[in-house]
Amino acid sequence: MRKGCSKFFLEDERQFERWNDSAIKSLKAEFKLFKDVVVLSLMHPWERDARLLKKALKKGPPHYNVIVEIACTRSSDQLLGARKAYHSLFDRSIEEDLASHVKGSERKLLVALVSAYRYEGPKVKEDAAKSEAKALLNAIKNNNGDHKKKAMEEDEVIWILTTRSKPHLKVVYEQYKKISAKTITEDLEVELLLKEIVECLCTPQTYFTRVFDTALREDAKEDAKKALTRLVATQEDVDLKGIAAKFEDKIKERVKGAYKDVLLGVLADDRK
Repeated sequence: MRKGCSKFFLEDERQFERWNDSAIKSLKAEFKLFKDVVVLSLMHPWERDARLLKKALKKGPPHYNVIVEIACTRSSDQLLGARKAYHSLFDRSIEEDLASHVKGSERKLLVALVSAYRYEGPKVKEDAAKSEAKALLNAIKNNNGDHKKKAMEEDEVIWILTTRSKPHLKVVYEQYKKISAKTITEDLEVELLLKEIVECLCTPQTYFTRVFDTALREDAKEDAKKALTRLVATQEDVDLKGIAAKFEDKIKERVKGAYKDVLLGVLADDRK
């Protein structure tokens, strides 16, 4: 077996055959990623999301993007199911845990996001979308300076992002670009969490592409790889075919073992 897996073993100057610490460390990391994607894929979606929300809360602000991803990319019924599962698993609501754990300016917006039950039909109010695009522009432009209230703290911003349907918000996004000459996300380089919220709601493919790109870099950090694992395991209803074509070669080049097979298999299924 050692001879068949020679890259995992080294022979030292005494001709003693020992394992290659670097190769074994890499192998352990691959096994963990494979385990994570399998466990997340097999778990009931509601329980999976509830556990991911709880873990993100425990880890603190650097992981609030997980809360954003779940709150903004799930359907209304999926998010409601996750909230029900949270009750059953932890004997508390996600809203009260968010309110008690999150201390920063993002608390009010995050609580409203996980509480949302959006209309999911196709109807959009064009005039309202134009008006709301102007309101978002004013909030972002007026609150980008030092010692000023952040845009995510503005009641109207919270109301728009947490109550409007996703088709409506996509029209708001388009209207914003027309009156600003920039997209909302381009104007939100200072407020990164709010930028991710807008991406997940209005241009989810942009968000998913960034997750793939960050995780498949040569110097990718562990959290970036976990984000890709989470994305692949949880986005059953998302069309990833465009992303698959762009990143298939990188996956083949930089991902190894069973985890690579899982990623390529998921993306291949999306192309059918």
